[in-house]
Amino acid sequence: MSKLATTILGAGSLALSGGAAVAQGADLPENIERLQNMQSTGTTSFQQIAQAGPFADGIRATLDRIELPEGFEIELYAVVPDARHMAVGPQGIVTFVGTRKDKIWAVTDRNKDRVADEVKDFAPSLTFTIPNGVCFGPDGMLYTVEQNRVLIFPAAEFFYESPDVAVGEVVAQGDLIPAEEESFNHSARVCRVGPEDGKLYISLGQPHNVPPPEKMELYNAEGIGGMIRMNTDGTEREVYTNGIRNSVGHDFHPETGDLWFTDNQVDGMGDDIPPGEINRQTEMGQHFGFPYYGGGDVRTAEYEGEAPPADAVMPVVETTAHAADLGMTFYTGSMFPERYRNAIFSAQHGSWNRTEPVGARVMVTTLDAEGNATTEPFAEGWLDGNGEYLGRPVDVTELPDGSLLVSDDLAGAIYRISYTDAQ
Repeated sequence: MSKLATTILGAGSLALSGGAAVAQGADLPENIERLQNMQSTGTTSFQQIAQAGPFADGIRATLDRIELPEGFEIELYAVVPDARHMAVGPQGIVTFVGTRKDKIWAVTDRNKDRVADEVKDFAPSLTFTIPNGVCFGPDGMLYTVEQNRVLIFPAAEFFYESPDVAVGEVVAQGDLIPAEEESFNHSARVCRVGPEDGKLYISLGQPHNVPPPEKMELYNAEGIGGMIRMNTDGTEREVYTNGIRNSVGHDFHPETGDLWFTDNQVDGMGDDIPPGEINRQTEMGQHFGFPYYGGGDVRTAEYEGEAPPADAVMPVVETTAHAADLGMTFYTGSMFPERYRNAIFSAQHGSWNRTEPVGARVMVTTLDAEGNATTEPFAEGWLDGNGEYLGRPVDVTELPDGSLLVSDDLAGAIYRISYTDAQ
């Protein structure tokens, strides 16, 4: 084994060759086992996505209609099919992009002109199932959260140039949630590494619109309809957050360390209720009201006869009903004006069953010294006057230069928003 491989795979934080968190033996998919042993799988090619031509030109034409505050501009950064949640490498080399299908994409701007030159599939010898969640630890470890598995990729920014990559299993297939609870609904996970404790935080959406009471004991025990955290080797798993319906975006406040997250609320209650949510969690074990509340303080019919937790935490921000708030990030860069420092940028994916569609925009939430929040549209125009979606934003993240990336799984694209008056 090479010195590089020994350094990476022998790291104390993850024992790829025998740690308790990494399954061994014949039950592993053959390619993962070979990659763990630093052996080639025989995969020699990537799927490359063209970045020029009529398709890209059509996306650029749509961006001409996007409205932003004065001084900002939006451009096409990359064509990325089914683009969902994003993780920018700590070295600024590559951005990894999850999907709700079977691909993770690696997006590279090689000449640093702030437009991607190359988009190719990451780790093409592996089979992924809804690999929506991608996140980096400060040590350069990439974590990917699928429907029912969590993988770790040491030195992903180095190995991604090859079809074969170093990989380990943090949570083996079938162990993130009970296999019988796997569903096509609400299976897009997201993850973050806690800045203070170094633990991996993973949201687990529950598969129902409103879960039946007989499921609640299991769900509460497993963290389904909540958020779990664990060491980055998969040990010491615990339920951190309760009372969530389907959170698909969370981040830690850069100063307080509090966990903030979006939550998608109950369908079928009408066009204007219940509201979507942006929540703040200040300690482990807090309950955020679901399924007793469908969103905000709106009670669900299914649980109206049951008393909600007396200490249920109400959202800091109530957003437009059914706008589908997804990915979010705190802005810590220096490119944007000072008023945006530590603001939340979040994506509204857009409604699917509202009489008049709403959403399909990027929102900004600013916080005053007392923690009071003000939310307003920041980038909008992907929903036209005929109610047709021209794009559906999913996630927002930050490049090292302080500009923002916005993913769009309908257009199959990533956009870059910059402040043109920046010095």
